[in-house]
Parts: sequence; C-alpha cells; structure tokens
Amino acid sequence: MLGTKLNNDFSKFQRKLLYQILGIAAAGLLLWLFIQSQLIDGVFQSPFAEWFVQLCEDLFNLTYGEAANIYHRIFRSNRSLWMSAGLVTLLSLIFNIVLKRTTRYFNEVIAGIDQLAEESDGEIILSPELDSIAAKLNQIKRNLEKRERDAREAEQRKNDLVVYLAHDIKTPLTSVIGYLSLLDEAADMPAEQKAKYIGITLEKAYRLEQLINEFFEITRFNLQSIELSPENIHLPLMLRQMADEFYPMLVPAGKQINVEAPEDLYLWADADKLARVFNNILKNAIAYSAPDSVIKIHAAQQGENAVISFINHGKPIPPQQLDRLFEKFFRLDPSRSSSTGGSGLGLAIAREIVQAHGGTIIAQSSEKHTVFTVTLPNFRAETAETDCPTPRKS
Repeated sequence: MLGTKLNNDFSKFQRKLLYQILGIAAAGLLLWLFIQSQLIDGVFQSPFAEWFVQLCEDLFNLTYGEAANIYHRIFRSNRSLWMSAGLVTLLSLIFNIVLKRTTRYFNEVIAGIDQLAEESDGEIILSPELDSIAAKLNQIKRNLEKRERDAREAEQRKNDLVVYLAHDIKTPLTSVIGYLSLLDEAADMPAEQKAKYIGITLEKAYRLEQLINEFFEITRFNLQSIELSPENIHLPLMLRQMADEFYPMLVPAGKQINVEAPEDLYLWADADKLARVFNNILKNAIAYSAPDSVIKIHAAQQGENAVISFINHGKPIPPQQLDRLFEKFFRLDPSRSSSTGGSGLGLAIAREIVQAHGGTIIAQSSEKHTVFTVTLPNFRAETAETDCPTPRKS
C-alpha cells in the first residue's frame, strides 16, 4: 500500500523525466542521422577528402595518389569505427544534458529543505513535477510550526500558572502568619474566639498544602513516567465510592451524582490511577455543571472494552476549546483563580493514565450536555465476585 502511494506520488516526476530522456535521445539520433547522411556522406565528404589530401601533399610532399591512399586507409576503411566514436560522443552529450536536468531537481529539493531548516515564512514551491515532494515538505513545515506554537503556548500557560500559584500561596500564608501571631500575642484570648482563629488558620493551611501539591504535580507530570499495577476492580463499587467522596461538594449547589453500571462489571486496571482519572473528570463535571443538576456516570461492557461516560448539564464547551481540554496547563476559563479553576493538569494527567492503559478519552459538548467518555481494554477482567480494593483518593 505504501509502495503504491509513493509510486503514485512520483509518477508525474517519473513521466516528466522519461519524456525528457526519450525526447533528447530521439533528437540526438535524428541529429546523428542528419549529420551522417547529409554532412558526412553528403555535403562535407568531398570537401573534407580534398582538404585532407591537400594537407598530406603539403605537409609530407606526397603525390596525390599517395595522399588519397592515406585518406582511404584512415577514414574509408575505418568508417564504422569513426561512426561509432561519433555516436558515443553524441550519447555522452545527451547523458550530460539529462544529468544536468536531473541535478536541477535535486537542487530544488535541497533548496526546499534549506528553506524548511531556516524556518522561513514563505511556502516551499518546487517544479510542478515535484508537487508531491513540495506538499510533503510544506506539511512537515506546518507540523513543525504547530509544535513550536503549541510549545510556546504551553510554556506561557505554565508560566502564568506559576505566577497565579505564587500569588495564591502568599494570601493563605499571610493569613496563617497573621492568625498565629494573634494567638501567640493574646494568651488570654477567649476560648470561643481562639477556636475560631484556629479553625481559620487550619483552613488556610490546608489551602496552602493544596497549592504546594499543585507545584509538585507540575514537576511530577513533566518528569515521572506512569507505571501501572493492574488488579481486578469491581467498577460499580469503585464509581459509587467516588460519588460518595464528592458529597460535600455537591450538597451546597444541590447537585447529585447518579451511577448506572451492571453489578457484574469488573475491570483489569490500576485502581489508584484509574481513581485519579475519574476524580479529575468528576471535579471538572462538578465545577462546570448547572446548579441543582444531576451528573450521570454510565458504565458498560462493549465488546472487549469497558466504556465509562460522565454526563453533566451546564454551559457547553466551545468547539475550538474542546480539543484542547487534554493539553497540560490548559484551563477552560483562564479568568478563574487557581483556587477554583485548578492547575490545568487534571484532564491532561487523566489522558496520560488512560493512554498508559491502552485506552482513549474524549470529550463531547452540546447545548444539552457535556460528555467525557473513557474507553479501556478489558481483556483480563474476571466476573467472579471478589473483594475490590477501595481506591485511594488521588
């Protein structure tokens, strides 16, 4: 298949080169026949013979008969040899012309590669017969430009995130220091007020820990490879446990999580890392779902795959942002603070974990709902009722 595609890509160039070779060869042969019949055997034969005989007479003091005999021995007797030498010379000239034309194509390709290496703004243009090569070079150029652009954007998002986190760390740290200073200075502070300040300080300390963990998350995401420890997971139980963990976040907004999964559905995967995937998706669903809405989790076995869908109702995600949800440091709403918007790593890490399992994760959004679908291969899952380890929080 690949060989056929390459042959089709270069067929135009091959035909062009073949036509040039045949055209030049035909023109050369016609020229040679013309020279042989009209010049060598025609117009130039007698003048050349007379000139050669006269030259021999003058240089060597020979008679006309002796000079004519030399002419006959050198040229007439060796006619086929001289004709062959002339034909070889003509073919050499033809080969040289074809070689120069072919070299011109290589020079064009090299110039296109140089243009690609120099990262010039203009499009790479080659001869029409090299359109397939020009198309490939321009595609490589566009891919490199996109990678460079994505890298710059990711670096900018990372720098912005570090600035946000640094600013947000300063706020709870200042509060912690301030309240601890009050507690230290006012030894006779009423117990009720002291308990209030201790509670606020503890809350700010937890927030500070969360921000510091996000800094570590950035480093781990860039440096740590994902190693899996698969085990047999009772998927419905795992999903219900995770739904229960989010209960304190759901109640204030009147939200609910509804899990639909057959009780005999088991999954062979890394429980801790898969819990992290579901945790990150649920955080996103809760953050962007409408108040008093129901977040649905649907899991089922489809062929040799387990498919888990997370469905929430809320503001739709714009199509231009939908494909970027799984990019690291991308935040759907850049205006949100890091305390509410997260680090922009959750869904990126979720994709890495799912891909490490050999699966896929996609997002779809419309006016009705937003759906995150995780598809995981489930070749080794067992349906026997076994105790499923409780997933640890990510």
